[in-house]
Amino acid sequence: TTSEKVNYIKQKLDVHYQPGHIHASLCETSEADGKWLVALCKFGKDRFLPTGPLHPENDQLIDISGDEMKLVHDGPTYAEPHDCIMARRDQIKTKKIWDRNDPFFAPTVEMAKKDGINLDADNKVIRDGNKVRVYMTSMAPAFGVQEFTVKQGDEVTVTITNIDQIEDVSHGFVMVTTVCAGDQPAADLFHPFVADKPGCTGL
Repeated sequence: TTSEKVNYIKQKLDVHYQPGHIHASLCETSEADGKWLVALCKFGKDRFLPTGPLHPENDQLIDISGDEMKLVHDGPTYAEPHDCIMARRDQIKTKKIWDRNDPFFAPTVEMAKKDGINLDADNKVIRDGNKVRVYMTSMAPAFGVQEFTVKQGDEVTVTITNIDQIEDVSHGFVMVTTVCAGDQPAADLFHPFVADKPGCTGL
């Protein structure tokens, strides 16, 4: 009846600190399962090591599948968490290696085509005035071009094609004072820089 006292709150669980948003697993789909909840908290405060003026914020994963909610994980995140989606593993379809026809690589493929370069095979240095384009393949742990020479002031673009066909075999590329990057299987990397200092630079 309307006069009965009903306790609508079954349980309270503290989160840390000041949640901005909450999301349940698959809550934005027709398959919401009532198993997990994540609190996207605006402050981490003392939960993690300070990293400077901007501290990590705190996402907290809560098991809501049983009779009682249980906090199971704290995870540091970057500032202002506003949204997330929790999905099942079987819903995530990942690529094993990159496809060179992916639109992501279109500018690199077009540049190589103009230079008459086969990205999967060629290791060449092309000079066009003060613009130098270095094309090389990589298959860990080797690079197709071991060294190249440019003039001070040259605008240099290094394009590296990782020809590995094995999932998760990345290949790092580092130039002292200039570039540091990782190249994923069957992907192209594009590194523009100006050779503004004389001398040798380690690769």
